[in-house]
Amino acid sequence: MSFRSTDRPFTFRFVELDSKRHLELTNTTEQTLRQVEILTVFLKREQLIGSDSQVHISFQNLESIRSLERAVMVHRTWLDGKPAQPEQDQLKMLEPIAGKACPYVLDISWQDVDGKTRFQRIPVGHHE
Repeated sequence: MSFRSTDRPFTFRFVELDSKRHLELTNTTEQTLRQVEILTVFLKREQLIGSDSQVHISFQNLESIRSLERAVMVHRTWLDGKPAQPEQDQLKMLEPIAGKACPYVLDISWQDVDGKTRFQRIPVGHHE
């Protein structure tokens, strides 16, 4: 079975582990997906109240994620090109709020069982 660009193999949710927010991906397919990567998300300055900083969130890649498996995506917030302190973490900006526009996307790429690179875009985030 191969994926078409319209397929949605990943779902996500935010979870609390060790008193820190994380993004959790779930592989909803019956296949192991390899080389899973979420592109860096650059936050809009106007959404960061009182900040002139350039802020982005990067995620650690996954070597693979098995069928129906959940995986926590390790992330890091960066401020002006430097790692942010834990209290400056901005992952909360990617959490959707019902009824609010989703100004960001999780651009996810992976390789299917045939070694073909596939993509999925998931709208996320909210305006403060």
